[in-house]
Amino acid sequence: MGLLTVIRKMRAKEREIRILILGLDNAGKTTVTKKFLGEDTSKVEPTFGFNIETVEFQNFNLNLWDVGGQRSLRSYWKNYFEQTEALVWVVDSTDRERLQMCAEELGKLLQEERLLGATLLVFANKQDIRSAVKCEDIAKNFELGRYQVAPLENLPVLGNNWRKFTRSDDMALRRCF
Repeated sequence: MGLLTVIRKMRAKEREIRILILGLDNAGKTTVTKKFLGEDTSKVEPTFGFNIETVEFQNFNLNLWDVGGQRSLRSYWKNYFEQTEALVWVVDSTDRERLQMCAEELGKLLQEERLLGATLLVFANKQDIRSAVKCEDIAKNFELGRYQVAPLENLPVLGNNWRKFTRSDDMALRRCF
């Protein structure tokens, strides 16, 4: 292997961004991931374990880690924190009974030392359903303002439709570079 090959491999590694996609079970993490990738979402199964997808975005390779959110899997989330540059927290906006639990789980994650430098994107999913809690109410319920969120680094963004999500995601991903 020549020096040029080694340099190319090192540069390629520098252009990889690891994005961890978490949330409670049934929040829609896999659906959000598939929508981002432009894949069919008509048949989505619950994730038991994790899925890894890689997509190119503005000359960067995004490694999307979609991890199951069942209670039995949450203790394993910490195994995925290393080298995470962005955390996408997916909220089921229609699951009013578990919003508090969802906020508490996010609060635990935001205290994790290995996630301190990660960009945070909070995605309020299922906003197309009439019974969904509004994005503003989710932000208030989650008390996102109490966390020291640095502008241009860890700005929480709540999306309420796929077009807005794409723009929000673009803004969040730019903060990783």
